Amino acid sequence: MVKNNASLPDTVGSWKTSGPPRVITADTIFDYMNGGGELYLAYHFDQLLVHEYKDNTGNDILAELYTMKSADDAFGLLSLDWGGEAIELFPAEKKAAKTGTVPAARALYGAGLLRLCSGKLYARVMSFRETSAARDAVLELGQAIASGRGGSPVPRLLNRLPLVLAPGWRVLPERTAWFRSHLVLNSLYYLSHENILRLEPDCEAAMGVYERDGERIHLLIILYAQAEKAQAALKHFLAAYVPEQDAAVLPATETDRNFFQVEDGWLGSKLKGRGLVLAFGCPERQSAREVLFQVNPET
Repeated sequence: MVKNNASLPDTVGSWKTSGPPRVITADTIFDYMNGGGELYLAYHFDQLLVHEYKDNTGNDILAELYTMKSADDAFGLLSLDWGGEAIELFPAEKKAAKTGTVPAARALYGAGLLRLCSGKLYARVMSFRETSAARDAVLELGQAIASGRGGSPVPRLLNRLPLVLAPGWRVLPERTAWFRSHLVLNSLYYLSHENILRLEPDCEAAMGVYERDGERIHLLIILYAQAEKAQAALKHFLAAYVPEQDAAVLPATETDRNFFQVEDGWLGSKLKGRGLVLAFGCPERQSAREVLFQVNPET
């Protein structure tokens, strides 16, 4: 069954579609992309439609339409890389705040590749070689995909990331990301080749990077399905990440916090209900304490 198929033209510039779209499912995604399927499966992938356009120069254009199971997952895929030129495909972007924990753009273009998210749809439109004509064709296809749609909303968990952390740490919006998988986490901030935070498909996580005077703090918020899973994950993480400090002992209450000096600064952890906050790279114990005091992990 074809899902979320945008109405794409048969012809764009000098490019013509080669036929109906190819339908890719979770069972066949590794046949389509060797080594890249894990990323999309980690974001609750549902279906992919691949539209192929050809011209007489061999500079093919592909339009990939990924239907995810939630708008958060579509947004999360875009949030992994905020680089590129912001393209205004959705009218609401013009009214979006210029400052926030994430950039306002929901469509980004660079080096022949357009990426966008709209509702549950994440799309990639790319030309094999970037030319002026190919860029125009790629953006025209992006307009067709976005027609009558709005950009994906910001996941609620990202609203738990403050714009400013005391004392004086400011968020870098272009480094903010939403995800579910430890494989994605490791691409943002490497912890271990193992899943030491026990991230599962029913989790959601937000990463914010804060900067002050050239130093950076990585703030991670995770929501687990149940409070028991959050507690077990924290215990497992501390035992694996700071075993030499007997860190496997959990705080006595939900409002207690753990602080540990590690190789790249101070690590702080805070558990509340099914939410877990971790602050990495704090320059001193006091800054870790202030960061954790400011963040409430539960929405």
